[in-house]
Amino acid sequence: MDPVLRYRGRSVTASDVSFIRRLIAAHPEESRRALSQRLCRAWSWVQPNGALRDMVCRGLMLELHRAGHIALPPRRRTPPNPLVVRARPAPVAVDDTPVQGRLADLGPLELRQVRRSEDEALFDGLIETHHYLGYTQPVGEHLKVLVVAQERPIACFAWSSAPRHLGPRDRHIGWSAEARRRNLRFVAYNSRYLILPWVEVRYLASHLLARMTRELPAAWERAYGHPVYFVETFVDPARFRGTCYRAAGWTALGQTTGRGKDAPTRKPNRPKKDVLGLALTPRFRALLSRGVA
Repeated sequence: MDPVLRYRGRSVTASDVSFIRRLIAAHPEESRRALSQRLCRAWSWVQPNGALRDMVCRGLMLELHRAGHIALPPRRRTPPNPLVVRARPAPVAVDDTPVQGRLADLGPLELRQVRRSEDEALFDGLIETHHYLGYTQPVGEHLKVLVVAQERPIACFAWSSAPRHLGPRDRHIGWSAEARRRNLRFVAYNSRYLILPWVEVRYLASHLLARMTRELPAAWERAYGHPVYFVETFVDPARFRGTCYRAAGWTALGQTTGRGKDAPTRKPNRPKKDVLGLALTPRFRALLSRGVA
């Protein structure tokens, strides 16, 4: 049976549409949110950590509604878009006394996952103030890691869900389009890496990268119920050479097209970036290609 539409990797058939129509008719008093949650439970459509995929399901139902396949109840309210109204992170005051010397002189280094903790505002403020790209809200599943030495922050890592389409990575992994749709959640994107500007310690950047990527699969599993097998990042060659990534074992995979996801003319609209990647297990290709007939 040909699908009525495909949405976020799911094929929706005419039988699925009929089921949704019956569900809406059986619960005429319920809101769009309640209906999408009910559909998630009926389809067992959940994230690896057990949470309902409510927003994805709601988007699917809205697509079907707009195409005339189903009739959703009227909106009861229009909540504010947090991506539009979100305030920029506030500047934070921290001890900026120069940190210099040998790596061993720093003492024990603690990597703290600070998302949804009292230190998240500190992390956001440091990225906003000291990273050349500033702060942007990570996409999808994400972690924020603050590196602390002797109770002083010295570095920040932001990790998020990987871009859906990335030619150099996809060719390196060698997975099919279906495998990518199914297994992209096992790839993480290092969207920000910041060593605070007053910290000048030789080998620190590559040391932290190596330690972070060793700890990342377990940290991701604790947060989201599944590990990651591959990580990637972009490096602006006009600013950086990616030396610390290469020293930590990352591999140059190629360059972006410079088009991004908002280039309807398919012409470059931003600088090209170097794409670097790191396998977190020797079996990454087999693991990222599995589950596909």
